[in-house]
Amino acid sequence: MLRSPARLPAARHFALTWGIADQHGGMTGALLHRSRAFRRVGGVNVDILTLDDRPDYPEHAARLQETGVLIEGLRILNLWDELRQQLPRARGASPTAHTLLVPQEHDVVAMHEGTVLSRARHIDGRLAVDRFRRDGSLLATERDGEEQKIVLYTADGTPLRSWRTTWGLYRWWLDRLTGGKPSFLLVDSKTAARSVAGYRRENVTTVHIVHASHRVGGAPGSLRASRASVLRRAGDFDQIVVLTPRQRADLTEDLAALGVQARIRTIPNAVVLPPPGSVVRDSAQGVVVASLSERKRLEHAVQAIDHAHSADPRINVDIIGEGPEEASLRQQVHELQAEDYVHLRGYDAAARSAFGTASFSLLTSTSEGLPLVLVESMAAGCIPLAYDIHYGPADMITDGADGFLVLNGDVSTLAKRILELQQMPPASVEAMRRRAIARAAEFSDEAITRRWSRELRSVYDAKILDTARDHPLTVQARRRAGIVRRRILWALGR
Repeated sequence: MLRSPARLPAARHFALTWGIADQHGGMTGALLHRSRAFRRVGGVNVDILTLDDRPDYPEHAARLQETGVLIEGLRILNLWDELRQQLPRARGASPTAHTLLVPQEHDVVAMHEGTVLSRARHIDGRLAVDRFRRDGSLLATERDGEEQKIVLYTADGTPLRSWRTTWGLYRWWLDRLTGGKPSFLLVDSKTAARSVAGYRRENVTTVHIVHASHRVGGAPGSLRASRASVLRRAGDFDQIVVLTPRQRADLTEDLAALGVQARIRTIPNAVVLPPPGSVVRDSAQGVVVASLSERKRLEHAVQAIDHAHSADPRINVDIIGEGPEEASLRQQVHELQAEDYVHLRGYDAAARSAFGTASFSLLTSTSEGLPLVLVESMAAGCIPLAYDIHYGPADMITDGADGFLVLNGDVSTLAKRILELQQMPPASVEAMRRRAIARAAEFSDEAITRRWSRELRSVYDAKILDTARDHPLTVQARRRAGIVRRRILWALGR
């Protein structure tokens, strides 16, 4: 029987992130979508790993299953919940217990059904956390600056085991999960990636996915502070994945300037393609789907719509999302007296459906990776008008053919393009929609999972070669690499 080209290696598959919020999009939405595609198209189960102190993951997972976000073959495993269910064996001398925190008013507390599961505060700038089981017994204490940073306790409060660093605990957990068996660990969160850089195991292939721009303002060689520490260690991962060819070229250049060698590949995020069919659209209706954050720069979208509306009163927009900039945006809309044609709709779990009825979408961010909303808009035949930023729009849009690219920050030209779209012959607009749909079809689950299958097999081969090259004169190392290779080749079905 021939293996499907989208069939993923028959190893253990993990996706690591910091946490999963109730209302998620962007990176978390892409992780969950990819994991579903890995199951449905790639034929493998995926364990989604989280490290945060969210107190209700079992209930949260049940809700995600009800809405179809989690499907059979996918499960969420949280580090602290796993420790609550199964303690490790004691090793070496018993550690010294930390002094418990005395509750204070400003503690950050996570509770579940009236029981405190975690209590955190900063003491002299250092983090201190106490964690508890669901029956209220002490599970673990964490103290920055202590020789034993994390101490784990039995149900009766006896110190059981300790770790000198948080990363040490995380890596111990990964070892327990992978169990020495062939595994692929995909790390989406830049926060979680710090603990995985340098996590080297013969049986585990590590891949870090960069979901957003790594540059400050797009300037060559300027790494964002939030990503710099991880990217300077990019070579400590088996592979780095970015979402566009343009970012791959830039990241390769930036790392080379730092003397960092890394294997970098391009795999965009996939989208669900809507079924074909005729749609009734309001030609003057626009839509923006985005978090209301500073990076999304939605004040530019409001200004552009206001300028365009003054020339064509039919033009209006729905802005769907929530975030810290909501108050300032509402103030802007009020000052422009634009309430009748700029509508802040708030959060909507079905926001993407708006692309199916709107005529055009706007993207005014300062930076992106490859924004899913751009691909989703095109897939629905909703014509995108986007700033030419790092990264995504120029990789997706052929200006004037399947959307419009606008100079970054040029509100006046953005408004002009909105008006030009209204003035185009209907047949030309429909042709543009068809080209947008055709472009987005390249991002189907089948197409993207096929790329993942090819790249995971390729990076595994590269890992084996690197192992042999790192120890060229060590017979034992070469023998060990050969054993691991034969074991994993068998698991991969080769």
